[in-house]
Amino acid sequence: MDQVIAAALAEDVGTGDVTTECFVPAEESAQARIFAKEPGVVAGTAVAVAVFRAVDPRVTVTVVKPDGSALLKGDTVLVASGPTRALLTAERTALNFLQQLSGVATLTRRYVDAVAGTRAVILDTRKTTPGLRELEKQAVAAGGGTNHRRGLYDAVMVKDNHLLAESRPEALQRGIDAARTRHPGIRIELEADTLDQVRAFLKLDGVDWILLDNMPRAHLREAVALVRALPERRIKLEASGGVTLETVRPIAETGVDYVSVGALTHSARALDFSLELSRDSQAT
Repeated sequence: MDQVIAAALAEDVGTGDVTTECFVPAEESAQARIFAKEPGVVAGTAVAVAVFRAVDPRVTVTVVKPDGSALLKGDTVLVASGPTRALLTAERTALNFLQQLSGVATLTRRYVDAVAGTRAVILDTRKTTPGLRELEKQAVAAGGGTNHRRGLYDAVMVKDNHLLAESRPEALQRGIDAARTRHPGIRIELEADTLDQVRAFLKLDGVDWILLDNMPRAHLREAVALVRALPERRIKLEASGGVTLETVRPIAETGVDYVSVGALTHSARALDFSLELSRDSQAT
């Protein structure tokens, strides 16, 4: 987080906040209130706090609405007090993080609410903003979603392009065995575009998850039935591909364990926040 904040401040502040330096006395102090301009779910408060502290350690920040809290229009999210120059210099960077991450949390909550009452869990993907993946995944969690793999290093995902290179069952089994040997305990997931692939993957040893990519709902239900017919196999099924708020519940109702939604991070609209400054009553 510190590296991301440093890069964001360097991008915005550069060699200095020339407006604040020329128009705001150095001895001036103030209080700033960040509030929501629309309903949603907040995420990114820790980042916003760290932005103010990075600009000036003398700034004190109180979080009023912690990550995951539901917001109404006008709700105060945090209050910062300290040198006015620092508050104004940090304003846009702190707001940018809050807006982006709260947008992710808000959209995630809508998907989670849409599948309430089903067994399906909403997952994120690796379709994140470069450099912000960890923060965006934290925002997904704040919205009630569940994180899929962090990157290429923490889970095996054999996708369609991997299968184009090698898809023979004996070769796939060798790959699974190699992954188990080199990375004990790692989750192994294979992507299936057809029910025939699902049937083939169920014959392999060591598969944990099967990703059902862009399958019609009738095929999703059949895949669920295939797995349930093998009670000794604890394979999880994940549905993915073009999922929207309109389609996510019908997909969840097929009985799949997970629905992964790239839109949580690649298409979330930023939530609108504003910073309101008030002069410190003790300021000279």
